[in-house]
Amino acid sequence: MSHDLRKGWLKKRWGLTISLVLFVFAVMMAAMMLAGFIVIALHLAGVLPFWEGGEADYEHDVGGGPLGVVFVMMAFSVLLGTTMAAFFSKKALKPIRKVVDATHRVAGGDFDVRVDLRGIYELEALSQGFNKMAQELSSIETLRGDFINNFSHEFKTPIGSIRGYAKLLRDGSLSDAEKQEYLDIIITEAERLGALSTNILNLSKYEALEIVTDKMVFRLDEQIRRALVLTEPRWSAKGVAVDVELEEILYDGNEDLTQQVWLNLLDNAIKFTERGGTISVRLDRWGGGIRFRIRDDGVGMDELTAARVFDKFFQGDNSRVTSGNGLGLAIVKRIVDLYGGHVEVRSEVGAGSEFWVIL
Repeated sequence: MSHDLRKGWLKKRWGLTISLVLFVFAVMMAAMMLAGFIVIALHLAGVLPFWEGGEADYEHDVGGGPLGVVFVMMAFSVLLGTTMAAFFSKKALKPIRKVVDATHRVAGGDFDVRVDLRGIYELEALSQGFNKMAQELSSIETLRGDFINNFSHEFKTPIGSIRGYAKLLRDGSLSDAEKQEYLDIIITEAERLGALSTNILNLSKYEALEIVTDKMVFRLDEQIRRALVLTEPRWSAKGVAVDVELEEILYDGNEDLTQQVWLNLLDNAIKFTERGGTISVRLDRWGGGIRFRIRDDGVGMDELTAARVFDKFFQGDNSRVTSGNGLGLAIVKRIVDLYGGHVEVRSEVGAGSEFWVIL
């Protein structure tokens, strides 16, 4: 064990112990000194004479003699020590009371409370741990509120459209073209609801997973090509060109899980690529691992949007969103995390976005 590690370990191990020992020692010394001063003062006042004569004088001197002085000092030390310990323990326990009060506030729903304890390592560690816990609980509560609000909105909007156009279809004055248009809208909204339900179920399933099962070795480049074929109707309809360079790579994983990664990233790129734009797809070995990159020349994102793009239901600037429910990239991140990999985005407003997946 190095000197720094040993020093840190001793600090962690003995910080509170030494503090308590020094506190008790200081109280005892102070009590003994005060008791001694009191005994000396009583002696000088003639109330408590010390033994100065022979043995006969000692035997008849009530409360006198060295033994009597010792008993008196012990009694004063116990009394003063108990009193001082009771007084100073209030200050010693004050940091703990702060944490207890803060804990009660957190239990009551106040996640903004923070504690700042200094001087003793364990108390500082307790303070930092408590503040981190409160911050995490606050973030979870915020995400929970956002999830409920967004979830309600995502379901309410298509249901409202279906209800509205269904009411219009009851009107016998509509032309055949209008009926067909309204029916197409209802079908589209119903498909949107179906996709949303499927994504929520998939995300819930993936979040419940702890390890990837049903692994097998397969061609990762061939799987990405199949994903491109499956999404071809969408990017062809927008006149988007796809530039593909895939290195032949064998991968040991769950095919269904990894397929969801490529499909969601392709769907996202297609959605934000302008008509007639280009999507670049790359797969290669990189840094001892596997690197997948997909780049579009769409609207791009600012830093704040890029920082939250993997959050559930987050869709950035809603004025630019044409479809989707903000769950695709959350699913991508969860699957990549299950593989122990890493996903990130590099983007600039007006210059498109590039997503990296490292496995």
